[in-house]
Amino acid sequence: MTIALYSYPTLFGVADNNGYGLKIFAFLRLVGLPFVHEHLFDASGAPRGQLPYIVDGGETVGDSETIIAHLTRRHGLTIDRALSEKQRAQNLLVTRLLDDLYWVMSYSRWKDDRYWPAFRAALLREHPSLTEEGLAKAREFNFQRYFYQGIGRYEPDAAYERGLADLGVLADFIPDGGFTHGAEPTSVDAGIYGFIANIHFFDIDTPLKNFVASRPNLVAHCLAIHERVMHKQSGGASR
Repeated sequence: MTIALYSYPTLFGVADNNGYGLKIFAFLRLVGLPFVHEHLFDASGAPRGQLPYIVDGGETVGDSETIIAHLTRRHGLTIDRALSEKQRAQNLLVTRLLDDLYWVMSYSRWKDDRYWPAFRAALLREHPSLTEEGLAKAREFNFQRYFYQGIGRYEPDAAYERGLADLGVLADFIPDGGFTHGAEPTSVDAGIYGFIANIHFFDIDTPLKNFVASRPNLVAHCLAIHERVMHKQSGGASR
């Protein structure tokens, strides 16, 4: 039975404009599991009200790390088999760093008045089913999320300082050639790609995008994964 991936829609040429959904898309492509990709705007029916999630053999699984663990176990995947305990610990640290970066990325799109108009225009242009009213409601909802998470209480420069610190650590972590742990990508590379691609291909010059552009190893890593996952023949169709 084919796996179904449910995640947010495309934007600026990437398969999902959310880092977590793009992470799972990339992981599925890297391991060669066939799947169909269903794009949603409304996450209310998803597990915990969050995207992405998958349906695999009648089982619904949410949360990107839980999805990867489920797929690895159920399908006997070997993408991370050669990793040492130290490398697995490093991957956990990177995953938590990306969790922090997520909030700054989202802030740059929905909250910062300098970039919101261009982001809104891109969504409306690429997804005509969206409306100004619907996006305004989504923005208000995100403002509430940001406030309770904490990033919404930051002034823009302070918010970006946090995100740039995350990117600086990532840039030092990723080697100048190959992938994170060698010549072949592992699951952490899919996670890094999910976020960096949503910065690198984002057609709006935020401080995050400018930083990524200044680090050739981040760009090279992103493009290497992008080439693999966007041209992989065993992946699934999008709808």
